[in-house]
Amino acid sequence: MSALAIRHLAFLTPGNYDDADPRAGLEETLSLFEYGEALGFDSAWVRQRHLEPGVSSAATFLAAASQRTSRIGLGTAVIQIGYENPFRLAEDLSLVDVLSGGRLNVGLSAGPPPFGKLLGERFFDTDPATYDFSHARVARLAANLDGDWLGEADSRITSAAGEHRPRLRPHAPGLRQRLWYGGGSLRSARWAAENGFHLLVGNINTGEETDEFFVAQRRHIESFRSHWRGESEPRVAVGRVIVPLDSADGAMRRRYRDYAASRHARTLQPQGERRTLFAPDIVGTAAEIIERLAADPVLPLVDTLRLELPYNFSGEDYRQILSDTTQLIAPLLGQAAEPSAAFRAAATVAG
Repeated sequence: MSALAIRHLAFLTPGNYDDADPRAGLEETLSLFEYGEALGFDSAWVRQRHLEPGVSSAATFLAAASQRTSRIGLGTAVIQIGYENPFRLAEDLSLVDVLSGGRLNVGLSAGPPPFGKLLGERFFDTDPATYDFSHARVARLAANLDGDWLGEADSRITSAAGEHRPRLRPHAPGLRQRLWYGGGSLRSARWAAENGFHLLVGNINTGEETDEFFVAQRRHIESFRSHWRGESEPRVAVGRVIVPLDSADGAMRRRYRDYAASRHARTLQPQGERRTLFAPDIVGTAAEIIERLAADPVLPLVDTLRLELPYNFSGEDYRQILSDTTQLIAPLLGQAAEPSAAFRAAATVAG
């Protein structure tokens, strides 16, 4: 097995639910966060999704998760800033971080809202062409989290709560250093580095001067590390769809393999005008998965491996995937570096 820099183990869930009974699905996802904490995962992340059966407000969901867990890091991957007001979102995220005791990690991305045209006047107050959906919008959110005083030195606001010097409240010290950017191109990776955002990469990126997914992603990470300007050490988290079969029954195994097969064709060549590249899903026994992870040329460059749980699987499926990962895969991954709490916990369970 090649040397890996992986020190932290995380998972990302889509937060599925049935339209007819959303609460049941959301409760199941909250329970999955509790289960992941009990297994020893370092962090649990949720996708933010709009106009579909998923978590539409990651901040709201993670506020609830903060009260159901005590140790595990809580993350969102990613919040599309085009849907958000940078000040109001900063207020929500700061509140969640305080409620969680400083456990929040925030993944962000720039660009116009994908469903903006469909939403029309339901979302836009004026001509969409006048909005700035660039990286500058993400930077505005980061600046709001710095906790700077607003106005002149003698500026005060007065309300029934008394007189106060104004700034974003509650202030969450350290949250600015836990911002991540979802980068899938050389441009976005460099912007993240130069502006002190850690880097989230997954199983999708842009093919730039290559048709090979892993070549492209490795270049993105190398560019990120070479341009880093943040205050702390740069961190890179990579997402891979990993589905161990070891404790799955026959029906589960067939469903998992069928899922991966249905997505394999997209990995064979760049897709669309943007030349989108996809990594193959990793489905197999723990031994087969370890072999494939050891051959992944990107993993030696990252400190966090994030399991991207497949869409539309059941809670039982997710628990089996997480359990097999911690018991059978994590102890081996942890051999390559000083193990995190997750790897130590997993090794204890496995032993």
